[in-house]
Amino acid sequence: MLEFEKLEVWQKAMDWVEHIYGVSSTFPREERFGLTSQLQWAAVSVVSNIAEGSGRVSDKDFARFVEVSYGSLMEAICQVRLAQRLGYLTEENLDKLQIDAEELARMLSGLRSSLKESQK
Repeated sequence: MLEFEKLEVWQKAMDWVEHIYGVSSTFPREERFGLTSQLQWAAVSVVSNIAEGSGRVSDKDFARFVEVSYGSLMEAICQVRLAQRLGYLTEENLDKLQIDAEELARMLSGLRSSLKESQK
């Protein structure tokens, strides 16, 4: 098992991405290259940046990738809200994705703070 795979935040983000793929697979076909693709890309970026950052040589670099991951999470949540407004997501799915995203945001913030603290 690689180091990033041991991170609880990465594991939870992977679960979140799976949920994103599950709900976005029901979006209208005409959204395949639009909102569906954008949402999936942003969600994958969350886990990918955690993984890539963990492979960097310094905590400063890792912290930067965690910040990018956080930004991708915010982008994905914006797209989730848009999908709900367009009628592609149920309130139940929106609520679950939002709650999980808020937890991920806290975890990413905590990881970033921990990495920055270790630089001192």
